[in-house]
Amino acid sequence: MSGVDKTKRIGRWYFGGTASAMAACCTHPLDLLKVHLQTQQGGKITLLQMAAKVVKNDGILGLYNGLSASVCRQLTYSMTRFAIYETVKKELTRDGRNMPFYEKVGLAAFAGASGGFVGTPADLINVRMQNDVKLPKSERRNYKHAIDGLYKVVRFEGPLKAFSGATMASTRAVLVTVGQLACYDQLKNLLLKSGFFGDNLYLHLTSSTLAGMIATLLTQPLDVMKTRMMNAPPGYYKSIMACAVDISKNGPIGFFKGFVPAFVRLGPHTVLTFVFFEQIRLNFGDDPA
Repeated sequence: MSGVDKTKRIGRWYFGGTASAMAACCTHPLDLLKVHLQTQQGGKITLLQMAAKVVKNDGILGLYNGLSASVCRQLTYSMTRFAIYETVKKELTRDGRNMPFYEKVGLAAFAGASGGFVGTPADLINVRMQNDVKLPKSERRNYKHAIDGLYKVVRFEGPLKAFSGATMASTRAVLVTVGQLACYDQLKNLLLKSGFFGDNLYLHLTSSTLAGMIATLLTQPLDVMKTRMMNAPPGYYKSIMACAVDISKNGPIGFFKGFVPAFVRLGPHTVLTFVFFEQIRLNFGDDPA
């Protein structure tokens, strides 16, 4: 066993979901602040001002409201997309075959759509639990944890309500997964072939940072349109296409407003997910046959 090259170890289907859940524990405050900023009605407040407001009203632990739902989301959404991507990739490369990039993109898109759909109920609970502290006490849902939230939604609002927003969630998940999984894989292979990197932490940090930037670029137009439609007066936009046309009047750059704050949230989660994933794979993965 001492002669086994650990860098060749193969990840198991649940490694990605576990790594994503670990990353979520680290980046949850950023996700919570993003939800608070997106759901505020009127007025402009910065990320730091929102953080100070949450800490003032609910203490430092207020930044971790809804953590159980965030972890539950990763154990459904990310577990599904990583499981599909890694399992199929392992089969397609079993005989030493190299997957072309277009196959990685197609596989990541399918995995992302599946994960987005499966993770929608947990995502719904995640948003509600994070935003609960902003509501008057009489209007708060007061879910004890993610499972309690899911149970109450299904019981009192019906099973279909749990999948409210599934189309938007799946569409975004496709873009995120292509940016994260497919691009991370491709970048990692290209950097290894360059001869400047070994299969180590520096490679994983570089590849995941670039993948996080690409994922943010891919999802930013959709996020901008979603936010614009959420904040528009009723009936202002007849369709998402009308919203896109309105934004395009400011040129292509209009679709990428808020890129830096978006990357500040998605980037660290992407980096931590793959750093944890690679470390779990190196230490607990299966040795190649």
